[in-house]
Amino acid sequence: MHVSVIIPTLNEEIALPGLIDALRRIDHSIELIVADGGSDDRTCEVAGAADRLVTTAKGRGAQQAAGASIATGEVLWFLHADSTPNANSVSAIRDALVDPSTVGGNFTLRFEGDSQAARTLTRIYPLFRPLGLCYGDSGIFVRRQTYEAVGGFSPLQLFEDVDLVKRLHRAGRVVRLPCVLKTSCRRFEHRNVLGMFAHWTVLQILYWLGVKPDWLARRYAPIREHSK
Repeated sequence: MHVSVIIPTLNEEIALPGLIDALRRIDHSIELIVADGGSDDRTCEVAGAADRLVTTAKGRGAQQAAGASIATGEVLWFLHADSTPNANSVSAIRDALVDPSTVGGNFTLRFEGDSQAARTLTRIYPLFRPLGLCYGDSGIFVRRQTYEAVGGFSPLQLFEDVDLVKRLHRAGRVVRLPCVLKTSCRRFEHRNVLGMFAHWTVLQILYWLGVKPDWLARRYAPIREHSK
């Protein structure tokens, strides 16, 4: 199965080169697509090491949809720029999709570092799995055919990942791979992690109650801006 990796970026000139290099070492055959949302640093320049660059409106939903629209792979793998994939990641995806009932999945997430924030978040994330939740930083992958059948990413400003996975569950089996994907803890550094988690939980509850994600995104923006 040919795999296309879509990486949404916004001012990721520092993190992006390391991810591209890691993916090239894992498998030279995968297609690397950077979907930029209007960076004003050197992100688009360093994205030249990828196979393709597409620019679009800011927002991971719109960016990932744009990247997927030009991808050529049978499998789409969406990765955040601050991810560190395992050497067996691509083979793990291919192995999982040998089962025709499996439409997609994500990875076991670990937050990098020995900080209290990293340890706390690594413990918290598995609690989401019984609820059928998985987020973009855990490396969502999906069969292209299924992605297109369910309508792909919606151009939402928040919870675009939850929205997609909810539709994937209706289409077939969504698996969590034991293979570990590491992600940066940078946006949680010097923050009250439990306070942030409580804030995020409230936003999540409001989303499931039907509050529009774009309205919720305006309440989440201060956290995102602080992490830059």
